[in-house]
Amino acid sequence: MKADIEWTERLEKRVKRTVRITFVGHDIIKWQFKRSDEELWDYDTPPTAEDWEYLEDKVDALYHRRRQPYKHLELVRMRRKEAEAAN
Repeated sequence: MKADIEWTERLEKRVKRTVRITFVGHDIIKWQFKRSDEELWDYDTPPTAEDWEYLEDKVDALYHRRRQPYKHLELVRMRRKEAEAAN
C-alpha cells in the first residue's frame, strides 16, 4: 500500500508549493516541502495549522476509501493535537 500523500497549492506571484507526507514506521510523519522557485526540498520547516488540517481531511477521506489504514488517521490526529499544544 502506498502511504505517500502529496498536494500542491498556489502561493503569491505564480509560485507553487508542494507538500509531501510519508508515514515512517508506526509513529513518524515525515513532512517535505518544495516551492517552485527553490531548487531543493525543505525537510526542516514545521507544518502550519492549515497543513495539519488539510492532512487530516485527506487521510480521513483516504481511510474511508480503504486507501489508508486507521492507524495513520489516529497518528495524524495525535500529532496535530501535540503541534497545537506546542504553539
